[in-house]
Amino acid sequence: MDDSHAPVRRTRDLQRAPTTGSRLGMRRLFLPLLALLTVIASRSWAQEYDVLVYGATPAGIAAAIAAAEDGERVLLVEPSRRIGGLVSNGLTHTDFRSFEGLTGSFLDFSKRVEAHYRTTYGADSQQVKDSFRGTQFEPKIALRVFQEMLAAQPKIKVQMEWALEGVKSSTNGNGEGPASARAVEIALFSDSAGAYHSVPAYYFIDASYEGDLMAAARVKYRVGREAGEEYGETLAPDQTDDQLQAYNFRLCITRIPENRVPVAEPPGYLRKEFAGLLPLLASGKIKGVFGNDPTFLMKAQGPVPNGKADVNDQSRGPVRLSLPGENDNWPEGESGFAARVVQGGAVAPFSRTGLRQSRDRIFDEHLRWNVGLLYFLQNDDEVPTKFRDEAREWGWAKDEFTENNHLPLQLYVREARRMIGEYVFTERDTDPAPDDARAVLHRESIAMGDYGPNCHGTSREGSRFDGQHTGEFYKRVAPYQIPYGVLLAPGMENLLVPGAVSSSHVGFCALRLEPIWMSLGQAAGHAAHLARSKRQALQRVSIPELQARLHKAGSATVYVSDVPPGHADFSAVQWWGTAGGWHGLAPAFEEQGKRGKNITGQYFEAFAGHAAELDKPLDPALATRWQTLAAKLTLDVAKLPKADGRITRGAWLRAAWAVAKS
Repeated sequence: MDDSHAPVRRTRDLQRAPTTGSRLGMRRLFLPLLALLTVIASRSWAQEYDVLVYGATPAGIAAAIAAAEDGERVLLVEPSRRIGGLVSNGLTHTDFRSFEGLTGSFLDFSKRVEAHYRTTYGADSQQVKDSFRGTQFEPKIALRVFQEMLAAQPKIKVQMEWALEGVKSSTNGNGEGPASARAVEIALFSDSAGAYHSVPAYYFIDASYEGDLMAAARVKYRVGREAGEEYGETLAPDQTDDQLQAYNFRLCITRIPENRVPVAEPPGYLRKEFAGLLPLLASGKIKGVFGNDPTFLMKAQGPVPNGKADVNDQSRGPVRLSLPGENDNWPEGESGFAARVVQGGAVAPFSRTGLRQSRDRIFDEHLRWNVGLLYFLQNDDEVPTKFRDEAREWGWAKDEFTENNHLPLQLYVREARRMIGEYVFTERDTDPAPDDARAVLHRESIAMGDYGPNCHGTSREGSRFDGQHTGEFYKRVAPYQIPYGVLLAPGMENLLVPGAVSSSHVGFCALRLEPIWMSLGQAAGHAAHLARSKRQALQRVSIPELQARLHKAGSATVYVSDVPPGHADFSAVQWWGTAGGWHGLAPAFEEQGKRGKNITGQYFEAFAGHAAELDKPLDPALATRWQTLAAKLTLDVAKLPKADGRITRGAWLRAAWAVAKS
């Protein structure tokens, strides 16, 4: 694989004619390359932005806000017409296991969502209840909240509909060890203006789902699955392959008549492609159209406030919205060429036509299948009345995606490129520590997650109606930590990648969730500021200093169930836990990742064995362990309290925290 490829992120406009992408691509193919070179060559080197974030996904928004809060001038570039990534494009049910696992930027977002429903409809309203503490929301409200969060930051400029064309880099850097290359500026193309733009910055953050900027900067990456033996992963295949986790749309539907729009026949619809569903419907194996187990055709996740539902792929079902194999060319395109940048600043000739056509084709195929399936169920005379009547109760939400015929603008890109960074997150990073309820310890942690590796499948055996997905897995784990190295691009001293984050396929299947992506983006934004403030490579950022900044912002680096953000001891508890202080307090459970009581669906009360219990008396054995750890942290142990039967864990920790800060 040529890791210098830099495909451009493409989000399809459903209002355009099917040939528009190809026509634009061909037009650009003949735009003089000299124009781009002239723009780059003539650019003033006075830096207008300290940090450039590519991709206004939730991770990109979190990164931009974190850097701006620290005082940096930020340009947030989004190739499409809508910020917010999948969260504002139909993914209204974010994946997490427990509320105790939500921290930092995502927790701020969810609180703002809940506040919107409370202010608009009242504290006791059904909308507030359905928002599930602000973690379930209408797409338009997610968009509004993201817009409000960005508008509150005067140091952030948001630029829409500018797509990546290339990266200019320098090989010298500042001589700080192996990180000797720097991204200097990026070339972008504006569809609306039909013009190129060249934008310099000191630090760059690639928050795109595809890792387009990372690839353009010639950072090494991977597309596909590793063999199990490469990283010792039980969920990986026997052989390396090019398969990706499958994609689908997240569709927003309602059955409220006054807000319901009929499902129209999608472009390219062919009845014969769906007729194979009829024998399955007649077999009695399918209970209905919408439900939450494999006896239903589509997963309808809800309730979403104001009578809406989020339609998703039905895990392990006989009929799927996701199309494994159909998406494998999304990251690179069939032809595999795109913008290529030669280190040292020379820009090689390129064409975006092939990649744009590939992504458009994949987008259209998923649209035809996802929308066509519901259209077939509602309108075909041979569909049994039971199923047809149920399907006809639903339609698109009239007040959603009004600029795009009530359909999402983005496809759910679950996996594309994955950077090969300074640390590769794998399945083993979600495994339990020896004889411990907790997962393995990462003292360089900058984020955490509580949702285990999960994959909707990477291939298909049989037809779309009588087969099954392969490569599908769902693993229960305890909450885990994510080290700083997953963001670092080897050999690039000013680039961070929180989107196409450094991980194996299995590892990525744990990290690919929006609350985790937001935590990674937030860490990237603060790290960029720390590097900028000291004019140093990102590899030299002080991790304890970065962790302290994250803790101050309410972002957790270790899961502690009973000391949430906003608690007076949150920073101290996080500091101590990231050093290893909470490991070993609870023994391993027979069931890995033992959860608390089920709340509803996939959501549970706090994980067992993960509480700090600050009011509990400090016993002598634990005091000895903590004294030893304090000594390793070079604290003055003589100033620390002794276990006298009266002092609590919390009192001892507060004393240690005071010594650490003195």
